[in-house]
Amino acid sequence: MFQFNAANYGRGFQFDPPLDQYPPNPLGPGEPYRPLRATLDALTVERAFAGAKVVDHAAAQACLAGVWLRFDFLDQSHQLSQEIETTTGSYWHGLMHRREPDYGNAKYWFRRFGQHPVFEPLWEVAQQMAKANSDDAVRGILGWNRWDPFRFVDLCQMAAREGGAREQFCRELALREWELLFDYSYRTAIGEGE
Repeated sequence: MFQFNAANYGRGFQFDPPLDQYPPNPLGPGEPYRPLRATLDALTVERAFAGAKVVDHAAAQACLAGVWLRFDFLDQSHQLSQEIETTTGSYWHGLMHRREPDYGNAKYWFRRFGQHPVFEPLWEVAQQMAKANSDDAVRGILGWNRWDPFRFVDLCQMAAREGGAREQFCRELALREWELLFDYSYRTAIGEGE
């Protein structure tokens, strides 16, 4: 099973706190992590990928959109993701809208791209996490026959409203989703993706 390790992503993506040590994002917009604002403002594809050859500029831009989102700067993430006219750019765009929360707009962006290579490993993670959970709504994931971003939007909406263990589950699963999509974006950017 995939294990996210921030050290795998080059000097340009090394932050304090590291990407793999920052707590799971809230289901809503959260509070931007202001100590990193200047660092993120200075982050360009060239700086982020220093020492690596970028073969897919759109995927590299997607990584930047993902980093802004990870540290709760939704407006900056949105500015980047809406300019990326790829399946992966639309995925980041949908994640940002799910966090706003603008659930209908998130679903619109998920509809724009249909399937994504991240869905299969995310489905496996979701199944494992749901099996270990006692919440009926969460265990409902076990009845899905594949990853369904629309049902996950609905589950996040319910969890954000009700809170508790369901919300924590959705936050953890959304973090796994972020990690898988960031890894995919990074590997595609440097020519190691599918």
